[in-house]
Parts: sequence; C-alpha cells; structure tokens
Amino acid sequence: MLGDVTTASADGVGEVIEGGVEVIEPVELSRAEAFLTHLSGVSRGGEPRLLKVDSTRPDVDPVFVLAFDDVPEPGMTTGITYGVSLVDHALLQGARPELCLTVQSTDDAWMWALGQIGEKLRGDCPFVLGSTIDIGAPITGDTEMSSLVVFAPAVLDRDDYEGIEVGQGDKITIVGIVPIHAAERRFIEDHGLEEFWQLGWDMVDVTRASIV
Repeated sequence: MLGDVTTASADGVGEVIEGGVEVIEPVELSRAEAFLTHLSGVSRGGEPRLLKVDSTRPDVDPVFVLAFDDVPEPGMTTGITYGVSLVDHALLQGARPELCLTVQSTDDAWMWALGQIGEKLRGDCPFVLGSTIDIGAPITGDTEMSSLVVFAPAVLDRDDYEGIEVGQGDKITIVGIVPIHAAERRFIEDHGLEEFWQLGWDMVDVTRASIV
C-alpha cells in the first residue's frame, strides 16, 4: 500500500550543496554503532567514507552520510544517512527514517545534498513512500533534476532496510530518495507513485530526460 503523497520544500539546499563536505572519523555512539554494524554488508568488504553535515539545531546532533563508493557497481555511489531518525515526526509510529540515495555518479555533491536534505527536513517531512521533495533548483551540477521522491532503497533488500533495531524499543527504517524532474514530481502528485513507476525509468541515472 502506497503512503499518502506529501510534498516538502527544501529551498536553500541548492545554495549550500557546493559548500563541500567535512570528512571525519566514525562517531562512537552506541545507537550509531548498532546502525553501522547492521550496514556492514552493504559495502561488500569496503569501508564507507563518513561525511558530516552540521546541525542547524543546537539541541540535535549532526547528520552523517555513509558514502559507499562503487556500490552497487563501479561508477556509482550509495549514501545512507545517520541522524535523520534522531528527530520525531507526528505522523510516524514505530520506526523512524534514515535516507538512502544511489546515483550513477561519483560526484560527492550528491552525498552533500543527501545530508543537507536530511538535516533540513528531519522532523518536518515524514519521508513516507510516495512523498515528494521540491529542491527548487538542479540538485547538482551534473543533472537537471530538481526534485526527489521517496521510494524503496535501490540497493537494499527488505530485511536490510526495514525495522532495524538500534536500541530498546528503538527502530530505524531506511527509505530511498530518488532524483526526479519537476514535471515528474507534479505527475506523482496528480497520479500517484504507482502510476509513475509503471512508466519505466532508471532510478540511478541522473542525466536521463524527463519521462512525462
């Protein structure tokens, strides 16, 4: 069953995407370590790079992006956030979300954008299946796409992304966010995600033309 479609605005994200990413050592937090341990199979033996996006809220920890190079294939990058789930949302019951983005690109601007979107919208966007996000400008310099849709992660099986236990009564579900064109976002808002999916499109190709 697809969730209700909601639209979030990420105005301002495009202005900071080019600001760069701070690479740091892994944080030693028990909740974070449980999450990292669960994801150890994603890298296929390689260690992810950990990128930090500072929090805009003084009482909330930063968002981190685990960047897996050449996953699932050479020339691709997969990023998974940690920190989005630290903030509650009124519509969420049970597991809280972290975000996963897989693109056919090695440009770290995509990982930077992922972290910025997660940090800016955590607590405001529920990130339920079918939700759309309007960035308001091309997400990076190598694409014309300016929107995102929440979908199942492209590189994870259901057991790997759903109901991850990170503490007593504390669960995380990883949701995929997929770059799309503005016209495609409007199509999803009018017709639903399932009808858009039936059109046939490549989830990781960030240079493709709009299909609507």
